[in-house]
Amino acid sequence: MPLLIIRHAESVENATKYHGFYQDPRPYGGAAAHWISHDLIGLTPRGFRQARWLADLLPALAGDEPHVYTSTYRRAIDTALIALPYLPDGRHQQTALLDEQHYGDATYMTKRELFATYPDQAELRRQRKHLWTAPGAGESLAEGVRRRAAAFAAQAQSELRSTNTVVAFTHQTTTVALRSLLEGRPLPEVLAEERQAKLPNAAILHYSLRDGRFARTGMVIPPI
Repeated sequence: MPLLIIRHAESVENATKYHGFYQDPRPYGGAAAHWISHDLIGLTPRGFRQARWLADLLPALAGDEPHVYTSTYRRAIDTALIALPYLPDGRHQQTALLDEQHYGDATYMTKRELFATYPDQAELRRQRKHLWTAPGAGESLAEGVRRRAAAFAAQAQSELRSTNTVVAFTHQTTTVALRSLLEGRPLPEVLAEERQAKLPNAAILHYSLRDGRFARTGMVIPPI
């Protein structure tokens, strides 16, 4: 009974993080930045190749009729549609439970601009990033993202009792929350690993449900 957690393929945002969207000062407001991130950002040519690599690999891992979920962000949806093109319409279900962390008014702010704009939040953001709540209707990793991840994990566990595979296309911060929950590890520990080696785009985390608990059984990294 496998659960496959997949970080979306490389997006334009990933590829141009330090010279594209993260301009300083940021040329647009938080609401516009979030719309760009959610609705506009698609895959790079490399991301498309990664998604095609997933398409070659996933049929053997996911089987013929997996339950497939994506976040509501374009880059996750595009990855799923390319990676599992054989699924009939309606089999790619979108859920906000798998969305990227909502950074609110801080979306696309550099650290310098963030700390200058919200100096009272600088220390918490530096020292305990998982507890920091993004300003302007944003969310924290420890509460908002982890709560959504817990709801998805419970849903996946329920569905795995009646189906062969659940596949989730999601984002880096959400994979951190899911890893913490599924592997029974504290968030700071997983974040420390991510600082050493961030989970690559299009990587697959493989979990199995055994006696009501998830166990990580493998990880596949794209060669592209």
